[in-house]
Amino acid sequence: MNSGSMMKLRTKLALFNLLSKVVFSALFIGFLPFIIERINIRQTDNELVNKREEVVSLISDTGIEPFIVSDTAGGFGSFNILKEEYISLERVDTCEELNFIDVTKRMIDEEIIDYRVIHYSLRIDGECYLLEIGKSLSSISKTGRNIRNIILAFLVLFILVSFISDILYTARILRPLRIITGRLGKISSHSFDPSGPLITTTDDFARLDRTLREMMKKIDELFRKEKEITVNISHELMTPVSVIRGKLENILLRNNLDPSVEAGIEETLRILYRLKTLVNSMLMIARMESSQYLKEENVELCELIREVTGELSPLAEDGGISISLQCEGTGLFGKVNRSLLFSMLFNVLNNAVKHTPRGGSIVIMAGDNAGRFEVSICDTGRGMSREQLDKLFTRFSNTSGQATESMGLGLAITKSIADFHNIDIKVISEPGKGTQFFFSFPVNS
Repeated sequence: MNSGSMMKLRTKLALFNLLSKVVFSALFIGFLPFIIERINIRQTDNELVNKREEVVSLISDTGIEPFIVSDTAGGFGSFNILKEEYISLERVDTCEELNFIDVTKRMIDEEIIDYRVIHYSLRIDGECYLLEIGKSLSSISKTGRNIRNIILAFLVLFILVSFISDILYTARILRPLRIITGRLGKISSHSFDPSGPLITTTDDFARLDRTLREMMKKIDELFRKEKEITVNISHELMTPVSVIRGKLENILLRNNLDPSVEAGIEETLRILYRLKTLVNSMLMIARMESSQYLKEENVELCELIREVTGELSPLAEDGGISISLQCEGTGLFGKVNRSLLFSMLFNVLNNAVKHTPRGGSIVIMAGDNAGRFEVSICDTGRGMSREQLDKLFTRFSNTSGQATESMGLGLAITKSIADFHNIDIKVISEPGKGTQFFFSFPVNS
């Protein structure tokens, strides 16, 4: 998966929490009108009942006369208070027991208004009265809208604050994981420096840190033993190879050798030379992985590239291959091993010469780019497939696809030298379209 499409764990956790809150809030908002309506109606009904009790209490204390006003027709009138609320008390002919709440239309100042009304019947001094207390539906709806707006504002604020707190909290609890991954990123096969135990209150992270530390110690021990074996075997091989080579060279000095024997000895010497080269290469890789090479020189990369190009130019001319070099600036590279850098560039350019057909070309470009010094070596050779690119820096792997004298260590050495100097390597290649090597140097490091 492309790293650009990946997301940090803390972000995923925060987004999951945010999504769950948003889903819950959406469901809550969907039911909100029904909930508010029920709550509002219940609250309104409770208010109507309370006001009814207050009016009944007042009538009990003061009598009914102050609330009943006789009109000129000898009837009884209603006592209206506000359009949003009203209270009426009137005498009725039938003494039917009433005590319920419903929605009723009322004419107030020639305006018809819908009210939620409590109806209550009273019997006073043998007379029947009907008490009605109402509250307009518009005022009830307005109260409901105010409640809904307050709840929505609270939900938005809650989601925002909880998302920020989730981000901060997950960042805090996942800090040990960042420390662990940071330590792992600094570990290389030739220098494992175990830090102290991770300080954390999370048992899972403590166990993970302990397990990784133990695992890395075992891996480091295995690498150390592998390097020791490689160095020891290489040293042991050098002596018999040198002895055999010396004896065969002495035999060649004889004058009475059979031509077929002489040819066989020369072929054996070539094999011994390749074996010696292989042993030296293995020693070089093992020493680099063990940081046995000194890095005390300052190198001007343009000068080094010109030196490598000059050494391989005769070979390229013999093969009918043109080499062009464009190097801007000096590319000062400090605290390095010059001979190793020479070998790194030589291996790549030498491969380009070997695998570029007659009439082809090799273009070398170098210069500063975004605080680093970049070198590209582009040839018009046969190119490589994806499978070959995947094994390009693998030891003892022949990426050319043909039988050659190469033992498969040239580019492995190149990669080891680059890693030893913190140089980034990138390779682009397609069959029939050539190969491009890109080196990115940390200038003045």
